[in-house]
Amino acid sequence: MGEAERGDTAPRQRVVFFCANGHETATVFAVEAAVPEAWDCPRCGLPTSTDVNNPPPPTKIEPYKTHLAYVKERRSEQEAAEILDEALQKLRARRARGEIIF
Repeated sequence: MGEAERGDTAPRQRVVFFCANGHETATVFAVEAAVPEAWDCPRCGLPTSTDVNNPPPPTKIEPYKTHLAYVKERRSEQEAAEILDEALQKLRARRARGEIIF
């Protein structure tokens, strides 16, 4: 199957993208297609741009947060102490009633 059966190919343009690690990625787009401002580098995954002298900086990767870290964002130390005291009072009351055996 060739051009005679499918018709002429669309005019194309070659666009080169650059990442912060110095990798070059050449991609072909149709001339009438809009060229994206950013592209992902297939070698390292960093964002790229067409500006060789000013590639986009690497994205900041947030470290994994534990459940405790999220709780500490929502509660102050005083609130946490109050909640802990309340929970301990309930536990001690259950132990006093014999519901919990240690």
